[in-house]
Amino acid sequence: MRNLLTGASAACLLAFGAGAARADEGMWTFDNFPAAAVKATYGVSIDQAWLGHVQANAVRLSTGCSASIVSGQGLVLTNHHCVADCAQDLSTATSDHLKTGFLTDSREEERTCPGMQAEVLLSIKDVTDPVRQAAAGKTGADFIKARNAAIADIEKSNCADKEAVRTCQVVNLYQDGQYKLYTFKKYADVRLVFAPELQTAFFGGDPDNFNFPRYDLDMSFVRLYEGGKPVATPGRMVWNPAPPKDGEPTFVAGNPGSTCRLLTADQLDFLRDVSFPMTLTQLAELRGRLIEFGKRGPEQQRVASHELFGIENSYKVYVGQLQALSEPGFLAGKRQADAELKAKVAADPALAARIGDPWEAIAKVQAERASLYAPYMLLEGRAGFYSPLYGYAVDLVRAAQERAKPNAERLPEYAQARLPLLEKEVLDVKPIDQALNQLQIEFWLLKVREVLTADAPQTQGLLGKDSPETIAARLSASSLADPAVRKALWDGGLPAVQASKDPLIQYVLATDAAARAARKTYEEKVAGPTGQAAQKIAAARFAVYGDRIYPDATFSPRLSYGKVAGWTYRGQTIPATTVFKGLWARATGQDPFALAPRWTAAQGKLKDDTVFDFVTTNDIIGGNSGSPVLNAKGEVIGAAFDGNIHSLGGAFAYDGAINRTVVTSTAGATEALLQVYGRTALVDELLAGSTKSGAKR
Repeated sequence: MRNLLTGASAACLLAFGAGAARADEGMWTFDNFPAAAVKATYGVSIDQAWLGHVQANAVRLSTGCSASIVSGQGLVLTNHHCVADCAQDLSTATSDHLKTGFLTDSREEERTCPGMQAEVLLSIKDVTDPVRQAAAGKTGADFIKARNAAIADIEKSNCADKEAVRTCQVVNLYQDGQYKLYTFKKYADVRLVFAPELQTAFFGGDPDNFNFPRYDLDMSFVRLYEGGKPVATPGRMVWNPAPPKDGEPTFVAGNPGSTCRLLTADQLDFLRDVSFPMTLTQLAELRGRLIEFGKRGPEQQRVASHELFGIENSYKVYVGQLQALSEPGFLAGKRQADAELKAKVAADPALAARIGDPWEAIAKVQAERASLYAPYMLLEGRAGFYSPLYGYAVDLVRAAQERAKPNAERLPEYAQARLPLLEKEVLDVKPIDQALNQLQIEFWLLKVREVLTADAPQTQGLLGKDSPETIAARLSASSLADPAVRKALWDGGLPAVQASKDPLIQYVLATDAAARAARKTYEEKVAGPTGQAAQKIAAARFAVYGDRIYPDATFSPRLSYGKVAGWTYRGQTIPATTVFKGLWARATGQDPFALAPRWTAAQGKLKDDTVFDFVTTNDIIGGNSGSPVLNAKGEVIGAAFDGNIHSLGGAFAYDGAINRTVVTSTAGATEALLQVYGRTALVDELLAGSTKSGAKR
């Protein structure tokens, strides 16, 4: 989802000062959904059968998106930008699916999305006690190691078989306050069924991004397969093509990525003063380099376009979040909320003795964090700057090294339960542009030299006597673009990796020790102490507020509630819906407001008053991309694809007066599938067993 959040400082003060969530606020876990609050606010009864049905059909995609099962034959609804990588991977120089769309007329034409896996939540189990007991008394990196070892063992004992149809993840909730084992049914064969043109899905481009009114068909379909056949899903969500009604209760089931609402004011200071400025500077420069790369020719423009889209979107996200943190009164409100919780703890001597002062501990960590952040990010967190070839090399080297260790001693991402998805991502056939990879590696090494300085031992270890340009050119000769080469190295393990003559493999073997060292130091001095302190703050919150609070987002299944509603800001009222008539008025014939040829041809066929996009008060964040928007019956009435500009600060606080979720409606999608794309069979599949009102034949 192209989503973030800002908000007025007064709203942030309110949000930070309240212990329990207010109406429409919260990304709730399925095992702690506030049904009573929904009943009191909207008069809608949410029982376990309703929750179970939604949970069984809400999908998490390994691309970092959400989705939903919407037919009895494994058809899954998500956003276009969630399958854009797949459409790009399936494209060629003569068949650009981002430009022309991807349409199928039969099951045989549905094509596998490289590296994509779909997961559906089966169960949730509390495993807080064994994880805490394993890490009890440990500090620094030992705390992290013990915690990770316990998590790895829990995941392995529940989902150890490589060929199993389940996958397990221990989810960290409430900033180390709880640990829950989430067990998923996994689908490793996901095939693209339908995707509109990028020009249609992202109509309005960057100027309209995080804004409303919108006129985007940001929706696509994939299908789940097992054993080479579509999965039977008779209990799917019902596709309702009726238009949304103003004030109608809505629910969003998805996997919000990451929020920082439970962080302390000192941690948010760090984001504002250190993390975001560095990130924005580097994203801005990389964006410029990608634009210049695209000017080399049509093929370069094609292969760089989706990467550029992601960078531009991320840049806008960080700008909005930085603005939210910099707004007068925002952090003052957070400090006040921290002080209020501390005061409640201090008022209870027994609780105070148990909790201590974890806020001060976190404050002291931030100075250490500031000095370690750049080397950690450049050597480990953002190494390679999105180069897939470099990523393959790191995963092949580390997987070989880590698989030789006992499961409990591995880095978490190489634990036994997580290897099947990693193996799929590494080995699936995926086109790689060598020149673009060279640009990404060169940019990364330039930033290492610039930020860490040429004299830093880490820089010298990565560059030696060579320049970033020289090394990137040498590494671009890697054979890792060939999936057969990657498979041989994966299957051959450490002996094959060590014997490899591939320049990227040899480079990672020679330099990875510095990255591991940066990670270990960061865990010892930052992540470990922060995790211990966060556990105590979480315990304080539970003692004071009970389960009336929701955890920060962790790209795990959540459910939010709200309603269809526009908003008023600085005297301007924005209606809740847009219709096709507005699309024709907004189109100029010039990018980014140019219509795809199919839409120009279909203008007279579409009903002008059909609802295209709409907004709701649901609380969401990036990762909710593709989430089904449901009515009170649990029927799908849209797919969430964005937030408005006021939602940019949602990483830190929620303001129900102006924060909005932006949705592609099923009404508009159904009309477009029929009249623009001629997908009669697809619409018949969607409408099987449901009302067909609103769909014109």
